[in-house]
Amino acid sequence: MIDFLIKPWPWHFSGLVIGLIMMVLLFFGKSFGFSANLRTICTIAGGDKIADFFKFDWKKQTWNLVFLGGAVLGGFIANQFLSDGSIVAISENTIADLAALGISAPTEIQPTEIFSWDFATSFKGILFLIIGGFLVGFGARYAGGCTSGHAISGLSDLQLPSLIAVVGFFIGGLLMTYLILPLIL
Repeated sequence: MIDFLIKPWPWHFSGLVIGLIMMVLLFFGKSFGFSANLRTICTIAGGDKIADFFKFDWKKQTWNLVFLGGAVLGGFIANQFLSDGSIVAISENTIADLAALGISAPTEIQPTEIFSWDFATSFKGILFLIIGGFLVGFGARYAGGCTSGHAISGLSDLQLPSLIAVVGFFIGGLLMTYLILPLIL
């Protein structure tokens, strides 16, 4: 069993598990999405005293907070106890594209040039975090949900707004990857 847990799982296994989770959520009338947890946490912290947006019964979202906690805990357990220490396998073309941006192939799970404390505490890193955090937060609020909520839950419910949002996410990702990120780095 440990061998199965340590080795990378095939994509279709993850898809099957996500599909089963979505069927259970649909059965219970729940809608999946991580960004909803930010609203819930702000409400718990007293945001309802500042803005009407945070005035709702947050206890109905407790299951989503548990899901968030499980995702964080699961990631920690997988990294600390179930990882075989191998680096992420990426294609030679991706390695060449990263090198053109001044980023070396990852020797760990992420490239250290943009995923390290040194980068996060640099001027460019702080700008990345502040501007990127604002854009992600604004985008999730403006779109009525995050990528996981729209792409997994919304598309499972066959919601047209979620399809439009997912298409927008992909267009935005492509623009960032091929036009904006090369200018920044």
